[in-house]
Amino acid sequence: MSEEPSRMIAADVVFDGESAHRDCAVAIEGGDIVALILRREIPRGADVLELPKGVWLAPGFIDIQVNGGGDVLFNDAPTPQAIATILHAHRKYGVTSLLPTLITDTDEKMIAAKRAVTEIMLHAPGVLGVHFEGPFISPERLGVHRADLRRAPSPHHVDMLAPPRGGVSLVTLAPEETPPGFIAELVSAGCKVALGHSMANYAQTREAMKEGLTGFTHLFNAMRPLASREPGPIAAALESSSAYYGLIVDGEHVDPAMLRLALRAGLGHPMLVTDAMPPVGGSGKGFALQGQKILVRDGRCMTAQGALAGASLDMASAVRNCVSLLDLPLERALVFASTNPANFLGLGKRLGRLVAGYRADMTAFDPQTLRIVSTWVAGERSAEEW
Repeated sequence: MSEEPSRMIAADVVFDGESAHRDCAVAIEGGDIVALILRREIPRGADVLELPKGVWLAPGFIDIQVNGGGDVLFNDAPTPQAIATILHAHRKYGVTSLLPTLITDTDEKMIAAKRAVTEIMLHAPGVLGVHFEGPFISPERLGVHRADLRRAPSPHHVDMLAPPRGGVSLVTLAPEETPPGFIAELVSAGCKVALGHSMANYAQTREAMKEGLTGFTHLFNAMRPLASREPGPIAAALESSSAYYGLIVDGEHVDPAMLRLALRAGLGHPMLVTDAMPPVGGSGKGFALQGQKILVRDGRCMTAQGALAGASLDMASAVRNCVSLLDLPLERALVFASTNPANFLGLGKRLGRLVAGYRADMTAFDPQTLRIVSTWVAGERSAEEW
């Protein structure tokens, strides 16, 4: 713990990850939170930043599926510089930490991605690790992933996918495309494993969960659909209290009625993800994805044939959509954007809440519009205001 004097950020409402506190301040020393203090109890002469009237302060948003941003695609440029651009592009939407996400690609590209993440994590606390989405995926649920790059796992992949030093490795795969025991090996190596781009049936999904799979990448999308006699992975995710599932709440990827149904029925832990592509925080224009031209029309990223190709969604909009499209209380949407992903990644004792002992990752926003006012990462305030 730093010995420098406490700094305080005071707000009309502080949401700590569980409860909303009115007229409260977060006290910070160094990069950590040391206390929540009522405004009336702030010592005279304290270093206090008063946020504008009506603004909320909440845990910084955590996005575990970020393909790009700021007109940069991670697959095109698996470098520390590209990650820095992506990180900066998403911070204006309240994201204080993320996982750069590499979709199905070559071993060489995967190695480069992990190396870049390892390097930037030395000085960028907002990068938590890496998300490998593929290449062990179903040929029937490719989405925009290249068919010629999908493949079966080899023994060397366990070491390749193991977490970068000091970070997290999330691996999205199709359990039916991997040999028995492979998921358990990844989990033993320290990886978080999620089902995605998969035609796994219910029994196969349950077996994968027994091996340690706990996540479901963009639930409903690119996986076997829910059916009356073959419930598949969606039912397995929703009935398990240990499951964490990502939701793309943009009104395009999944009909809001299906999401509302899932949230009413599910026992697990929803997480907001953006599946963001280069237009987010950038020009908003189309881009190239592994040789395919991707168009951006009416806020949708899609191929020339009309297939969805990631999203142009930002996290602040995802939170706002939870309230407007899914009829959720704002506090619950905030948990989906911070506390739940932190817990899924095994970081729930340091991130995702505003309580003593946690890292001071925070976002301040207008609760009506979800316009981000400011962000802090490890106690450092963004140099930009939006």
